[in-house]
Amino acid sequence: MKKVMFMGLILGALAATACTPASVSNENFSRKVGQMEIFTLVEAERDGNAGILIGADEEILNRYIPAEGFKHTANAYLIKNADQIILIDTGTGADGIIIEKIKSLGVNPEDVNVVLITHLHGDHYGSLQKDGNAVFPNATIYLSAKDVEYFTEINPNEGAINALAPYSSRIVTFEPGELESEEISAILPGITPIAAYGHTPGHTIFLIENEYEKLLIIADLLHVALVQFPIPEISAVYDVDPVAAAQIRRQVLSYAAENKIPIGGMHIVNPGTGTVEVDGDGFKFTPFK
Repeated sequence: MKKVMFMGLILGALAATACTPASVSNENFSRKVGQMEIFTLVEAERDGNAGILIGADEEILNRYIPAEGFKHTANAYLIKNADQIILIDTGTGADGIIIEKIKSLGVNPEDVNVVLITHLHGDHYGSLQKDGNAVFPNATIYLSAKDVEYFTEINPNEGAINALAPYSSRIVTFEPGELESEEISAILPGITPIAAYGHTPGHTIFLIENEYEKLLIIADLLHVALVQFPIPEISAVYDVDPVAAAQIRRQVLSYAAENKIPIGGMHIVNPGTGTVEVDGDGFKFTPFK
């Protein structure tokens, strides 16, 4: 079910990011899915913090986290598909990095036709507006109805509302389908939203399909890949519902592994995409080269 919403002003606050980017990769990683070309846009790469994990004791951290530490990344994805330019998430907006990354691919903000928002946390919608104006003036914004309700009514925040306000009637909300449901349907040709609730009430992942090839953009299904792939039951403090987040994390990773569908994540380090396979009681991730 889809509906068009006009967004009003509601008070609240959400921090766009918890720390300053340590470095930014100048490389845009790309992968073909049929005739679609998908680019990983790295907005920031910084030292990771395993302290955000819930229930990860010293034994677990010693087993999976290297003594020298690890990296955490913030990604968005750009899709070139025939005559359409589609952006999945927009980063925090810090220093205009995502916009510059887009331009480096020969795409101007006004060329973007569609922006898919996986959920309404500040590091995913931050580049939507600047000084109250739409950064993507010709784009339609798609996002889940549950996240809109949560962040504008139940637990309103000013950052999300201000980001969406310039788009007015060009905001389309949807109800993502359940994983492996026969009733699941695409919202755009080759792009299907799938409910992955837990991280936020409307957290959505996107299955991209073209010419029998697939890629599953899993958004914030995990934050510390080194631990959460082998132990999906460990959630992060950012998860609104840690139990639900853990359950859907295992379901999605099982689905990707069983069906041999590559994945891409917003917090998986460069190149952000790769394959998943079952490894004991958990999973193993192998990044593309």
